Amino acid sequence: MAGHPLNPASVCAPLGPYSQGVLTEGAGRWLHIAGQVGVSSEGELAQGFEAQAHAAWRNIQAMLEAAGMNAGDLVKVVTYVTDESQLPLLGPVRMAYLGEARPAATLVVVRALARPQWLIEVEASAYKPA
Repeated sequence: MAGHPLNPASVCAPLGPYSQGVLTEGAGRWLHIAGQVGVSSEGELAQGFEAQAHAAWRNIQAMLEAAGMNAGDLVKVVTYVTDESQLPLLGPVRMAYLGEARPAATLVVVRALARPQWLIEVEASAYKPA
């Protein structure tokens, strides 16, 4: 592997054969964060879209912190949601964690995620110059 697996205790353990993040180092440091869902570090699913969105973003924040990064280092965020009617709730949640950061972003409405109880999934990439 070209990078180092990153699975901090502050994020739920991977639910399969993958890492929650991969950190690479060289001229700078890249962090690729696996899709984060509304599950706490204890494995508890948050109830409702807004609560799951906060939990997913807390996981993104925890992954960034574990790599010595912050929201300002995000370069790309991809968000998957299962219910378009919940989108008005998403913006304020994202902004609570992004602050002034404005990474490139993609939003995709999907029929379902890997588990039927998941309502949102957020994946991200961050870069910190050396």
